[in-house]
Order: sequence, then C-alpha cells, then structure tokens
Amino acid sequence: MSSITETLQDVQNQLLEQAEEVGALRFGVFTLKSGRISPYFFNAGLMSSGKILNTIANAYAATIIAGLNSPTSPLPPFDVIFGPAYKGISLAACTSLVLSAVYGRSYGFAYDRKEAKDHGEGGKLVGVPVQGKKVLILDDVMTAGTAVRLAIASIQSAGGEVVGVVQLLDREEVGKDGGSTVDEVENVLGGRGRVQSVLKMKDLMRWLADNGKQGQLKAMETYQQQYGRKE
Repeated sequence: MSSITETLQDVQNQLLEQAEEVGALRFGVFTLKSGRISPYFFNAGLMSSGKILNTIANAYAATIIAGLNSPTSPLPPFDVIFGPAYKGISLAACTSLVLSAVYGRSYGFAYDRKEAKDHGEGGKLVGVPVQGKKVLILDDVMTAGTAVRLAIASIQSAGGEVVGVVQLLDREEVGKDGGSTVDEVENVLGGRGRVQSVLKMKDLMRWLADNGKQGQLKAMETYQQQYGRKE
C-alpha cells in the first residue's frame, strides 16, 4: 500500500493534468487583480465535472490526512468540515464523503449562506451545528483571504472554533507589504500548520519539470524570484 505522501503526489499530478485539460490551469501572460503579470492563471470555477470533482476531493482528503500526521507542522484535530458559499460547499461535501469512504473518518459537514434565512430552520449556517466544535475550513485560493475571514467570523459567532484552513492552491507569494495571506491567517488561528494547501507553486513547478515544459518552468522561476514567499 502506498504512503499518504505517494498518494498525495499522484493525486496532485492528476489534478494538474485535468485542470489543464479543462482550461482551469493556463500558461501565458495574465494580469492579476493585484496588477502583477503572472505566467499562469488558475480558475477553480472551471473544475466542474464529476471526474475532476472526484480528483479534487481525493486531493483535499489526502492533504488533510497528511496534515493531521505531519511531524513538523500538524493540522489540529477537528470535528466539522466547513465550505464557504458558494465554491466551498461542493468542495467540503465531496471531501467529507471521501474521508469517510476511503479513510474511514466521518466528519460533520456545514456551510453558510450569503444571506441569513428568516424562515424554515432560519439562520446563516446550514448542516451540522458548529457550536462547541472544532472546525476546518476548505477554500479554493486565498488571495486577500476575505472569504476565509468572513467564514471564521460566522463560525465564531455560532459558537464554533476554527482550527485550520485547507486551500486548493497556495501561490506562495508575498503581498505589497512583504507579508502573505497564509501567514496572516495562520497567526489568527494559532500558528504554523494551521493553513495547509493541496497544491503549492513549487508543486506546479515540479510538475512542469517532470513533463518537460521548460518554457513555462523558466517563466515560473522568474516570477517566483520576484514575488515568491521566502520560507
């Protein structure tokens, strides 16, 4: 049986291949909202088929298991997986299913609405109650971290404790002030290891090298030297 590290790398490769196939991962010259000129663009919203959702969920699940078992920067134990509306809802639901079916770990699942509901069960949060529970948030890409910060506030107001975040892609960049969103969110949640990532820029670069995509790799290396976060 392969180790969780081997499983994670295999599913990372599958995810990158499928993302490129559906146009969610593109290489070229792209102007980001920050004004930076990036050699790649990642749009998780285009990853919307059953095939790629299965791959994404397996990638999240493997990342979570690896994080829980990490000897250096462990992900804290948790009770509930939370998906911020709207993209995070399917990510959290599918990942909860895989964690149960593949790893035998059953977690509660919850998500929020954009606006509170004033009829039926009411409220802003849906799913298993988070009061008194330790919660793990799933996100796609944390740029400014706005969605994650709103989710943290919603969970805390409902009596839950956010212990970690797992994002789909960490661009491993610093902001204009020299800091990074990952560092900021980890500080809010209690320190190193509280934010884990399915993919990092270095994983993308490894995949480019393994597949002989030297032109794209060189552009990525140049971009990393200019904007990359230093460990």
